[in-house]
Amino acid sequence: MARARPSRSKKARRSGPTTKPFCSIPARPVPNLAPHVMANSLRAEAIIRTRLKWVNGTVIHYCFFTGNSHYAVPKKQADAIRGAFRKWKAVGIGLEFQEVDQLSEAEVRIGYSTADGESASSVGREVLSVPLNEPTTVYGWDLTTPYGSGTALHELGHVLGMEHEHQNPYAGIMWHEQAVYDSLAKPPNSWDRATTYHNILQKLSTQQVQGSKWDPDSIMEYEFEPGLIDIPEKYDINGLTPPGTLSTPDKRWARQWYPPLKATTPKLQPFDAVATELAPGQQIDFAIKPSESRKYTIETKGASDTLLTLFEDIRGKPRFLAGDDDSGEDRNASVTYKLFKGRSYIVRLRLYYPGQSGKTSVMYS
Repeated sequence: MARARPSRSKKARRSGPTTKPFCSIPARPVPNLAPHVMANSLRAEAIIRTRLKWVNGTVIHYCFFTGNSHYAVPKKQADAIRGAFRKWKAVGIGLEFQEVDQLSEAEVRIGYSTADGESASSVGREVLSVPLNEPTTVYGWDLTTPYGSGTALHELGHVLGMEHEHQNPYAGIMWHEQAVYDSLAKPPNSWDRATTYHNILQKLSTQQVQGSKWDPDSIMEYEFEPGLIDIPEKYDINGLTPPGTLSTPDKRWARQWYPPLKATTPKLQPFDAVATELAPGQQIDFAIKPSESRKYTIETKGASDTLLTLFEDIRGKPRFLAGDDDSGEDRNASVTYKLFKGRSYIVRLRLYYPGQSGKTSVMYS
């Protein structure tokens, strides 16, 4: 609750932004980790913080709803979203974004509806659980305006795995809570109390965020009118108006989770276990070139929590084949798949938590 203190008169507040339409992400359940995993705070934090992030080097395919669909995306809006993808890629990240023309071939399915008037997106790898005939990401207002341009970037930030910045537990924001509820209950948002609480007032767990500082200039920050934020005081008087562009911390976050890929990838030899020492969230990649066509098993060893994925390299582009996430399950990740002689494959290993030894090994046989 915001601390009690004498309220300022409205005349004391400077003119500032009026309420804008906001992104509304659905409530998401807390990860169902075993009690003994949650009891290890470092392990639980590493898993929760990493679980929605993509394996670096993934090609994220996106597709627009078209035709007579309720979510059909007009060309100028699609062009604005394409531009937002280019801006994220220009940060220098290892992810790739590729547009496809079939919704069933896309991890990210993008819709547009001014009738609904709502922008929203699933966060990170949560898009993979959305039914193939439904959008994972929706825009509800014009993206060709300066505010709309920021919205296009904001929703793609969710696709990368970013959360709302004003919900950062380190922000130190104290709200005029009733004023927030009253403001968001009116158009253009018309939110009920639960939606307002979930998207604005509810603090994220410290396990969900990276770093220990609030970035009011983040693309993941909302624009707030004067009178909604009690502390810091300057935002109570002036409101909060982020620039609607990618901030330096935004870019740093993206490059930390998705650094540029190395020019060469070490080769993994059959029956040869390779030990690695990775920090939580880090990743290592290996190349596989099988000498014969048959089923192979690729697996990790050790007490670590990992995400293990297999891709085929097709003309320089990785195509996802299979994966296994063993985080919080006290087992080793394992993928069995038929590999063909003469083809090239990539194994990517993202570490959640290294376990007591700090070492993880990977091999295939």
